[in-house]
Amino acid sequence: MDADGFIEITDLAKVYTFGTVEVAALRAVTLSIAHGRLVGVTGASGSGKSTLVNLLGGLDRPSAGGIRVAGRAISELSKKELALYRRNTIGMIFQSFNLINAYTAVENVAFPLLFAGVTRKERLRRAEELLQAVGLGARKDHRPTELSGGEQQRVAIARALVNRPQILLADEPTGNLDSRTSRQIVEILSELNRRQGLTILMISHEQDLLREFADEIVALQDGVVIAHETIR
Repeated sequence: MDADGFIEITDLAKVYTFGTVEVAALRAVTLSIAHGRLVGVTGASGSGKSTLVNLLGGLDRPSAGGIRVAGRAISELSKKELALYRRNTIGMIFQSFNLINAYTAVENVAFPLLFAGVTRKERLRRAEELLQAVGLGARKDHRPTELSGGEQQRVAIARALVNRPQILLADEPTGNLDSRTSRQIVEILSELNRRQGLTILMISHEQDLLREFADEIVALQDGVVIAHETIR
C-alpha cells in the first residue's frame, strides 16, 4: 500500500441482504489514491461503482474492511462524526442534480451552509462566488426549471463545493447530458482538480473523456477491481 495515499481502501466489502438472499456489491476492494488525483471509476451496471462512492462518502457503512482518509478511519466514526465528515470533507454530485425547485440557483448552492451555522450574508457571498466560477453568475436568480440540464449540473457542482471539501465524489455527473455538455462538465471538474488540488472520484461510462482528463482509471466488475491504470 502506498504510504502517501490520501485515501486508503483496504479489503473493502459490502453485502446487502434481501430477505434470505445476500448480494455482494463489493468484494475485498483495495485501493490507494494520492491527494489531488482525478480518478475515473468505470464498470457495467451492478459492478459496485455507486456502492464504492457511497461508502467513501459516508452514506453507508462497509460489511468488512476499512476506509482511511488522511489517516482517519472513516468506517469507525460515530454517527455524529460521520455527519461532520460528510459536511466538512466530502462534496457529492449526482446524475439527477437533486436541486430544490423552489430555490434559485444561488439559494441551492448556499443551502448546505445553513447547517454549518454560516451567516446568510456569507452563505450568499460564497454561493455567488462559486456560481461565477462555474460560469453561471448571470443565472444566479433562476430556478432549476429555468435552467438547462448542463446549467443545473453546474449548480450542483457549485453546491458540492460550497463547504470547501477535500474530496469531490461524482456519481455519473454526465449521465443525463448530451456529449457537448458532458465535456463541459468534465472540463470544469478537471479545472477544479488542477487549480484547487481537489481529489476527485468520478463514475463515468465515457472512456474517451476519462482518458483525456483523468489521472487514473479504476475498473470494477462484479464488486472486484479488475484494473487500476495510471494515465498520467
